[in-house]
Amino acid sequence: MKKRALLLVNVGTPDNADKKAVRRFLRAFLNDPRVIDIPWLLRKMLVNLIIIPFRVHKSTRLYQRLWTVNGSPLLYYMNGLMKKLQSEMPPGLVVYGAMRYGNPSLVGALQQIKNEGIQEVTVLPLFPQYASSTTGTVVAKIFKEIAKWQAIPAIRIVNQFYNHPAFINAFSNQIRSFNTNSFDHIIFSYHGLPERQITNIHPAVACQNCNCTSEIPDHGTFCYKATCYATTRLLINNLNIPFNKTTTTFQSRLSKNWLAPFTDDTIVGLAQKGARRILVVAPAFVADCLETIVEIEDYNLLFQKHGGVELILVPSLNDTDAWVDAVLEIIG
Repeated sequence: MKKRALLLVNVGTPDNADKKAVRRFLRAFLNDPRVIDIPWLLRKMLVNLIIIPFRVHKSTRLYQRLWTVNGSPLLYYMNGLMKKLQSEMPPGLVVYGAMRYGNPSLVGALQQIKNEGIQEVTVLPLFPQYASSTTGTVVAKIFKEIAKWQAIPAIRIVNQFYNHPAFINAFSNQIRSFNTNSFDHIIFSYHGLPERQITNIHPAVACQNCNCTSEIPDHGTFCYKATCYATTRLLINNLNIPFNKTTTTFQSRLSKNWLAPFTDDTIVGLAQKGARRILVVAPAFVADCLETIVEIEDYNLLFQKHGGVELILVPSLNDTDAWVDAVLEIIG
């Protein structure tokens, strides 16, 4: 019997919520050339002399707000997902979980796979929409590590699943637990990226007349922006939500040169126009984390500050049974 493995990979989390652990995590994360894609020397100076020294205190406070009795939600939900998936797997197929940055480390998981003599590996980066700074860096790191091996197993990468019916149905189930008719507006909020990372993924000339907000262009199969808008369309069609009651936005920006419209600006605008209740869906995240639990909580305060009454986040897929079933379908 062939030894097979399923390797789940998410972005990462500090080992704990103290400043030392957060600094170590930020150093690994932000020094990745696929995350901050600028020349090496400039990146090193920017990250290690400016960004981390000035942001580590604030980031630590945010992680302290996020932390639970079970530790990091991202790790907690991954462990739950792994356990449930393993119980559904046939004999000889082992489920591994890793973080691109932090622990459990991706290098450590790969070493386990090597030591066990695994012959076939399916890698599922837990990012529905492909981006070089998420799925891309996971794949690059895996290939870099296994290139050192004498015996390289068969590797299959699931590089995105934004349009897989099982993913859409699982997220739709989460949204259905809310009465969408009782909300004035529904925001589909995705993690932002620098605009240059979108144009770098395909020829710039192709972007000049691109309408990726309404279709997946031929050149844009891996265009993060296009796949985010496609995810929104698939969800609202599946749920029969009126299109004019929704907006696709991008959060967690670091500058104005990131993907727009920005989630926070959209929330303020809706409040000023009289919206009282907003539902937020975050389909770029399959597990709740800093960007959903803490950032959306702050958006609720922002909404109320400008006249809104209530902003509610739809929980992510986490380790729900519906997500377990969806993963099984996605990996085939």
